[in-house]
Amino acid sequence: MSIIEKAISKLERAAGNKRTDRVRSQKIQRMTVDAGNTLSKENDVTPNKQSSFIDSVPESVNVEPRNYVVIDLKRLNQLGIVTPDQGKTQIAEQFRIIKRPLLTKAFSKKNNNLIMITSALAGEGKSFCAVNLAMSIASEMDHRVLLIDADVGRPTIPNILGFENKIGLMDILIEDSVDVADVLIKTSIEKLSLISVGAVHPHATELLASQAMLMLLDELAQRYNDRIVIFDSPPVLLTSEARVLAERMGQIVLVVEAERTAQQTLKHVINQFGASSDISLIYNKDRTFSDNKYYGYYYS
Repeated sequence: MSIIEKAISKLERAAGNKRTDRVRSQKIQRMTVDAGNTLSKENDVTPNKQSSFIDSVPESVNVEPRNYVVIDLKRLNQLGIVTPDQGKTQIAEQFRIIKRPLLTKAFSKKNNNLIMITSALAGEGKSFCAVNLAMSIASEMDHRVLLIDADVGRPTIPNILGFENKIGLMDILIEDSVDVADVLIKTSIEKLSLISVGAVHPHATELLASQAMLMLLDELAQRYNDRIVIFDSPPVLLTSEARVLAERMGQIVLVVEAERTAQQTLKHVINQFGASSDISLIYNKDRTFSDNKYYGYYYS
């Protein structure tokens, strides 16, 4: 039985073999947040108590509370995050442009649906872009998305989306008794699932380079023919984990901060990856547009 099949079996048992009702996000108003402020504060998101933005699970959802998160869409709007049914806001349109070439290439060859989001250094907006990209893909008719926090040194996804980093990716690699069902988090956004980074481990790089990780990635990539898997990776120049992850990814998205990331730094980062790597860039926090707002643009 495959890792995913075991996970599905365990979730079905937890749910009493009843189908989980889908919780649909309510339509929200157009975003009016000042993206310049929210983007610049990506790494300063203050963790709130879980109860402040994880509501009780509806009675119709028959899963364990720890495996389900109700995402506060209003709060995400305030942080400048794209949400489903948001409409034609500027940032939503930009991530529609960003995702399209990635989706076009996602199933062109094996594991191309594994997409790593990284940056040269911390604070350049990679986690913000990873969440926005996942949210944008979750609005697709033909794709579902799994967002994995793989930043083992400084996990940010739980703070942004509002869930606790208790057990996650590293626990699967450390403990044979932990499988995907134990860490997979379903959300109130129909096509979005999450996995947090989990336990801190001194040999995180070796675990990410292990055979267990390779088997897990193959399962995640191939079990569903419509799934996009996005990894929020550590910065390339600060840790070795990003380079290890990059070897297993189908596509790499490098977030470049306007007026900060030097051209020489960018070349150095790109040289860290193999010559055959499929690398795309997001140019983030560009101040050249009106109202001093920050925007990300895609370059292939």
